Amino acid sequence: MSKNKADDAKQISTSFLKKHNYFCGWNAGTMTWTRSGMWGEHKSSVSIEVSTKYEDKYLRIHYTQTDRDTDEKKDFDYKIPLTTTPCRYGGVRYWFTCPWYKSGVYCGRRVSKLYKNGDYFACRHCYNLTYESRNRSGLYRSFVSDPDVEEAWKAVKRTHYRGKPTRKYKRYTRLSEQSHRGWMEMACRIDKKFARFIDNKK
Repeated sequence: MSKNKADDAKQISTSFLKKHNYFCGWNAGTMTWTRSGMWGEHKSSVSIEVSTKYEDKYLRIHYTQTDRDTDEKKDFDYKIPLTTTPCRYGGVRYWFTCPWYKSGVYCGRRVSKLYKNGDYFACRHCYNLTYESRNRSGLYRSFVSDPDVEEAWKAVKRTHYRGKPTRKYKRYTRLSEQSHRGWMEMACRIDKKFARFIDNKK
């Protein structure tokens, strides 16, 4: 049985919360997702509240969900604990602590993304999700798309600090090199397949 893909699920990431200034003590807002289908666009949203002011740091999520078969509405309101790790150049990085159970075993994983593939937002391990890139054939597995490289470059604030490459710049160069190798590998394999095709035609 193939796994569901994390790419298709609704997501909440710590990077999104940081970008929109949710880690400022206390903040609240709404997250909205839009999907296109054969019946047109479908929008869904959740209300969120983030508290980092006191020792009990959390992301609170609340929303109403409608059962597709019965049209029964059900309200959800729960908290996802937040934890931090120190950053190399000062400050802290925030993480979610997945609070759910899988097969009766508490998860507790420290993750940067939560996915909704059921009633609740949880880590991809609890939902047993995979990524689109892991489902690619061997021909494309080593390939990193240009948008990934572009996003990594946008995240670079400075390339060097005290004469040494910054962590984000090193990540950008690693992805850029991986993308280049992927293209070269793909081109070589296509050339080999084309050469075999020509030989078979002779």
